[in-house]
Amino acid sequence: MKKNLFVFLLCCISMTATAKNQVIDQVIWVIGEEPILKSEIEAEIIRRRYENEKVEGEPFCVIPEQMALQKLFIAQAKIDSLTANPNSVSQQVESRIRYFIQRIGSKEKVEEYFGKPLAKVRETLTKTVEDQMLVQEMQQSIIKGVKITPADVRKYYESIPKDSIPTIPEMVEVQILTSRPEPSFAEQERIKSQLRDFREKIESGSYQFSTLAILYSEDRGSALQGGELGFMTKGKLVPEFANVAFSLYDPNKVSRIVETEFGYHIIQLIERKNDQVNCRHILLVPKIETKQKEAAIVHLDSIANDIRLGKFTFDEAARILSEDEKTKQNDGLLINPNDGSTKMELQNLPAEVAKAIYDMEIGEVSKPFVHHDENGKEVISIVRLKSRTPSHLANPTDDFQALKTLVTMRKNQALIEDWIKTKQKETYIFIDPEYRNCEFQFPGWIK
Repeated sequence: MKKNLFVFLLCCISMTATAKNQVIDQVIWVIGEEPILKSEIEAEIIRRRYENEKVEGEPFCVIPEQMALQKLFIAQAKIDSLTANPNSVSQQVESRIRYFIQRIGSKEKVEEYFGKPLAKVRETLTKTVEDQMLVQEMQQSIIKGVKITPADVRKYYESIPKDSIPTIPEMVEVQILTSRPEPSFAEQERIKSQLRDFREKIESGSYQFSTLAILYSEDRGSALQGGELGFMTKGKLVPEFANVAFSLYDPNKVSRIVETEFGYHIIQLIERKNDQVNCRHILLVPKIETKQKEAAIVHLDSIANDIRLGKFTFDEAARILSEDEKTKQNDGLLINPNDGSTKMELQNLPAEVAKAIYDMEIGEVSKPFVHHDENGKEVISIVRLKSRTPSHLANPTDDFQALKTLVTMRKNQALIEDWIKTKQKETYIFIDPEYRNCEFQFPGWIK
């Protein structure tokens, strides 16, 4: 009775007009005691448009159902005392706001488009991201006990019709040996001098920090936002940067020069909030002189020739001589970030590495080539193609891990779908009659 009264009141509120009899909003669905408003759906459609997320089907059917599913997961997550990590929430929110600003053009244009101040946009996004994380936590809780045995994989494989066996794309194993030439002392001093000049101009009022960041910072992602990084906790920043950023208290001052693995920075505080800080920075990266790159190329060419002559193996050379700390302890093998294996598709390799090994034979060692590491710094490398597995139909012997992944996904999906169907039966659901003719993924909404 109480729930029916609650829904009645919600519907009355949704249909209450202003003095001019204009509709304020409309309750489309109610899940338990949680309403879904038409305005919320419209806002979600706008968000997906700007984040290039396609909606398969009629948005006013698909999105309310997805919101309803979220509310089922979130309600149970709260009962189970699951929480969203506030640091991760903040980071994602700031990333999305920067994306909106980049796409729409400026903070003012974002506010104009969404019809609310940026603080309100941030507030709405924070709730959205928190909800998404709670859903993920709840789903992980549902599937946490799933275990797949070799027998499960074999059974799945034997159940697949012959014309539906998945195709495994070409996979390669690649070893890399890297040299990291250091910029000259003169080049490092040139960069520092330029940053000192920027700091003087900013503190004298000649230039805005944001203007110089847009023009000169080599962190192009933040440069487009005037160097602004968004709210970050200490753990989300490299230590050298974090120590200086969190020591700032005066927004009118600019930090000393900070050296990190990315290059050299100056930092300006924008705002502090609890254990988070929002700041701007300008990054300049010292350039490697041609003669230093040439010396590294000659050095690596000599190593490659010695490997070809059998003086030592690529594995040994990588362990002893490589300056890539992430791979040297693994005989130079690149690791697939998706599954932790050493096999990956060409398209998942760094572009320059993929180009180098494209036509190579198994066991062949490349010539030295210049490329950029994950921090954007120039490095010189040689690579060896350890193995190449041609594209083929999956089989349990060669592709056990890939098939296990498929079986795991299927089992997880089945568990989640069963959980949803059970919760639909246990939960009070109201849907506005106008929306009851939708083709839902889970028909159990209509009782």
